[in-house]
Amino acid sequence: MLLFVGLGNPGSQYERNRHNVGFMALDEITRRHSFSAFRRRFHGRVAEGSVAGRRTLALKPDTYMNRSGQAVQAAKTFYKIPAQDIIVFQDEIDLASGKMKIKRGGGSAGHNGLRSIDAHIGSDYRRVRIGVGHPGDKDVVKHHVLNDFGKADDRWLIPLLEAIAEATPFLALDDDPGFSNKVALLLQLASSPTKEDQSRGGEPKPSS
Repeated sequence: MLLFVGLGNPGSQYERNRHNVGFMALDEITRRHSFSAFRRRFHGRVAEGSVAGRRTLALKPDTYMNRSGQAVQAAKTFYKIPAQDIIVFQDEIDLASGKMKIKRGGGSAGHNGLRSIDAHIGSDYRRVRIGVGHPGDKDVVKHHVLNDFGKADDRWLIPLLEAIAEATPFLALDDDPGFSNKVALLLQLASSPTKEDQSRGGEPKPSS
């Protein structure tokens, strides 16, 4: 079994926060791959489905960001899921808005959700790092990540979340380079002008 974990804070007041982009990614993945409805379990909300033929559990912790590891450990222990089959979707301030990278293991880089997961299960899991940009001043990072995405951000945010969801089967097949390449290709296609745009002399769609 695979365990997909989206990081964020529960509650409607946090839904559009940059810190909640992990929840957003998981919502798009479960919608795209026809998972069951979310229900409460493992100190969070879980949905079940299949990706590339592999049974997959999607988990959104309700423990708040700094105690995310409690929920991840509960699900991991119950299903005996090895760390390498756990994939965490997180916000990343050290990547420009709209960029994405995937890595295995490593440090938490000050991310409270990752720090909590590391403390509960170790660091040998995969992370899909979704760039939300850096405010330029470390003293306002907390304000930045706990602030909502603006409407203008939807131009890159929606295509990126859709690309991540469409490319997710590569993650299920342990093909991280394939996943990254597929996301990049989909974003490139999304930013290319359509024939209709070209015939009207319109500008290309914004890229990520």
